[in-house]
Amino acid sequence: VQLQAFGGGLVQAGGSLRLSCAASGRTFSSYAMGWFRQAPGKERECVAAISGSGRSTYTADSVKGRFTISRDNAKNTVYLQMNSLKPVDTAVYYCAAAGIMGIMTSLNKSDYWGQGTQVTVSS
Repeated sequence: VQLQAFGGGLVQAGGSLRLSCAASGRTFSSYAMGWFRQAPGKERECVAAISGSGRSTYTADSVKGRFTISRDNAKNTVYLQMNSLKPVDTAVYYCAAAGIMGIMTSLNKSDYWGQGTQVTVSS
C-alpha cells in the first residue's frame, strides 16, 4: 500500500484544515486507516483512526470534538478534518494503514506509512 498525504499548511489558531490521504491498491477497504502526528521533541501519537468499513472510529482525547476522521472507499481516500486548531496541534501529520485498527490506537504503530505533511498553527 502506498500512501500520499495532502493538505497541510499554516493556519491561525481557531482555523481549520482538511488533510487528505490517497492510497494505492485495490484493497483499500480492507485496511484500517489512521492519522498520526509528531511534534518536535515529542513521541508520535495516533490522533484518529477508522475501520475499513468506516463504521468504527477512534479520536484521541487531545483532539476529541475538534478533529474528525472519515474515508471514501470508492476514492481510496481518508480525510482528517481539523477544526478549532490550536498552536499545540503544530506537528508533522502522517497517514497510515494497518490490517488491525488496534495496533494504531493502542500501540501507536502501523503497517504502512505515508510521507508527512506539516501543519503549523500560529497564535
